[in-house]
Amino acid sequence: MNNIIRSIENAQLKSEITNFNVGDTVKVYAKVKEGNRERTQLFEGTVLKRQNGGARETFTVRKTSNGVGVEKTWPLHSPIVEKIEVVRHGKVRRAKLNYLRQRVGKAAKVKEVLR
Repeated sequence: MNNIIRSIENAQLKSEITNFNVGDTVKVYAKVKEGNRERTQLFEGTVLKRQNGGARETFTVRKTSNGVGVEKTWPLHSPIVEKIEVVRHGKVRRAKLNYLRQRVGKAAKVKEVLR
């Protein structure tokens, strides 16, 4: 039974995935349906975490908009996510950056790695 489920999930994986890690600043281009129209919406922020693996893998991005923190979580292999663009690479030593939720202003920034 597990082999059948695994083969179905592998068929639904995206072939081209941008290589990004926790702490990176990314632009996520997501499809949004409004009535009968569909458009692409941009969401730019810092990657807080990546969870699970395979077809169930998700990632969470956080940004501040008008002084309010906004977080969104997307499935990595979802057809809603058109593409992910890495703006800058962050230098972090943790897998999940939950401590950034309590930080404001410059303290909420992640140092950049120059590659």
